[in-house]
Amino acid sequence: MDKRVKTSIKILLSVIVAALLLWLSFKEIQWEIFVDGLAQCQWHFVIMAILFGAAAMWLRSLRWRELLLPIDSSTSRLTTFNAVCISYVVNMLVPRGGELLRGGIIARHSKRDEYGERLAGYDKSLGTVLVERLWDTVVLIIIALVFILLSRNSLGRYLGDKLSSINIPPLWGLLSLVLLAAFAFFFCRYFWRRSAIIGKIWRFFGGLFAGIRDSLKMEHHWRFLLYTIAIWLCYWGTSYVVILSLSAANPSFAAMGLMDALFLMIVGSIASVVPVPGGFGAYHYLTSTALLALYGIPIEEGLVFAVLCHESQTIMHLLSGGACYLSETIRN
Repeated sequence: MDKRVKTSIKILLSVIVAALLLWLSFKEIQWEIFVDGLAQCQWHFVIMAILFGAAAMWLRSLRWRELLLPIDSSTSRLTTFNAVCISYVVNMLVPRGGELLRGGIIARHSKRDEYGERLAGYDKSLGTVLVERLWDTVVLIIIALVFILLSRNSLGRYLGDKLSSINIPPLWGLLSLVLLAAFAFFFCRYFWRRSAIIGKIWRFFGGLFAGIRDSLKMEHHWRFLLYTIAIWLCYWGTSYVVILSLSAANPSFAAMGLMDALFLMIVGSIASVVPVPGGFGAYHYLTSTALLALYGIPIEEGLVFAVLCHESQTIMHLLSGGACYLSETIRN
């Protein structure tokens, strides 16, 4: 099957899943209650949520730059920020497609060595993206586990049930993957000189692992850690100020605090794992059902929170992504 056809099918399936989740979320709601909930929110808090989201994107670009500096010390803050912002817009069209684009933007601006090769080539840049995403996954798991231990109530139990429902491959499956990877490694290493295609594959993955290895040689590990903490504090703050935007007119949200905001942040982060464009549908469904199950908040009011939180960030991503795309166009 042609590669473009496969890509088109994947995009179509992800759009169908997103549409199905949105339909499940909104199919039985009373629109009068939903619209009234939107009208009564305090919009200055929603603006604060947008600012928190923008700050998280800037901090994410600075943190990513720390991984790129050992590979190419000329990597600028503007380049990484443009790449991050544009990637969010691309992810709305093609799930995870933005992560692939990020490596290309970095490679385009990277300096060349004495042999004419980019210092931060596409494969090495992509390796740093994998490191960053893996790091965020580890941090999310740590936050969720700590939250479960500290919240020995329905909040912790609900989150624990959601995490335990994730299918983990059995041990024999993991061992099979390790053996398969080892076989592919040695096969490519032995035959790469005899096959142009295998040689390209080998060199690509070699560059990918080189990018992962070199990125871990960053000089300021403490700075990377501080950026990570600040990023997740921004995500936490986003959930909290959206709660505040609804608290004046809704007693259920008025009773919530920082721990509740942390819980909703974790649920929203889990929703981002679902391979749908921009998290549409998955975020709305998981967040609104969590608010219904844990707090007894009607689905209409839960969807008001989900829409304010998700769509405020979506608007910010579209605006910043468009501005950064224009910036890249001018620079080139």
